[in-house]
Amino acid sequence: MCGRYLITSAPEAFRRLFGYPEQPNFPARYNVAPTQPVPIVRLVDGKRQFTLVRWGLIPPWVKDPRQFSLLINARGESVNDKPAFRNAMRRRRCLFPADGFYEWKTADGRRRPYAVRPRDGNPVAFAGVWETWIGPNGEEMETAAIVTKPADRELTHLHDRMPVIVPPDAFDFWLDSSKVDATTATVLFDPGPDGLLDAYEVSPAVNSAANDGPQLIEPAPAEAAAPPEPAPAARAKKKDERQGSLF
Repeated sequence: MCGRYLITSAPEAFRRLFGYPEQPNFPARYNVAPTQPVPIVRLVDGKRQFTLVRWGLIPPWVKDPRQFSLLINARGESVNDKPAFRNAMRRRRCLFPADGFYEWKTADGRRRPYAVRPRDGNPVAFAGVWETWIGPNGEEMETAAIVTKPADRELTHLHDRMPVIVPPDAFDFWLDSSKVDATTATVLFDPGPDGLLDAYEVSPAVNSAANDGPQLIEPAPAEAAAPPEPAPAARAKKKDERQGSLF
């Protein structure tokens, strides 16, 4: 799964990569977590648009989001079949601007966090899907999930899943659902090229969503000693149980 990621490039660098007309100004974020507002890029009237949504997709048929599981990821193998994602996959695909993500590996009896970042230092795009949820009183909330796939060979030692990374020359292929159907779009879920990403251990401080800053992506000392931390999935579940405060 992808439960934390980074948005650290300058706003203008993202604008050049994604080609949207908006000129948003936003700070670097080194520990993006579920339920937070996150940027996506989507097609609106044939043009790319930058907008903010909540990370954690809510299908439009959900009556009470507080009683619905938090959907931060959509598995590529089933995204065209699952009721929560299939309509979004057909009509509302998007891109998540990012500079990498975090993954956890169990070793020596504890879970160790790793930063996974592009080796060339440039920002990338994660494949995503988005939806608009409308509440009983007419309130609207736009939400999104990151599409994942089996980990590429160079990351299997960390985890068996990773985000789908869309190359720049395939942005329109992924975004334009009027020209590329949902089944055809899944070709982007194939294994990526070797050498794209670099993974290294970082401080367990990233386990807490309250922590942010460039120190989170500094390599951990070779023999860093730290007490065991709760698994990020457990933290996400706990947060999901408090979703009432978001609506």
